[in-house]
Amino acid sequence: MTRILTKQELHNLAMNIVGKELEKKGYEFIAVNSKLGKHPQFVCVDKSNQRYFVIVKAVLYPDNPHNYDMIWMESFKKHAREQEAKVFYAGVGLQNSEDPKKPVFLNEDYILEYAGIQAIETHLN
Repeated sequence: MTRILTKQELHNLAMNIVGKELEKKGYEFIAVNSKLGKHPQFVCVDKSNQRYFVIVKAVLYPDNPHNYDMIWMESFKKHAREQEAKVFYAGVGLQNSEDPKKPVFLNEDYILEYAGIQAIETHLN
């Protein structure tokens, strides 16, 4: 039976994509939060023990996965500075592979637009 992926399932799919990239790059996970709307999704550290907050956003066509809410991000960056953490943003674009006007379905092919993890500067302007 074919059904449309829920927002939470789309978010989990995006988190799996980003989590695999973080693992491949050698980051160690301290915490993972897969609940939709809770940030950050990943708290991890690198080999030098630098802490990173990773924000994952699943975005459906025609929206651009590389755009994020700049005003919200400023408050999040403040939180990261207070925690001596750096911020990564990972926008994951998902689209039905047969018709971009249709939703993404469970167990069916999809098109992925993912430019990888983007470092977000946390310095004060």
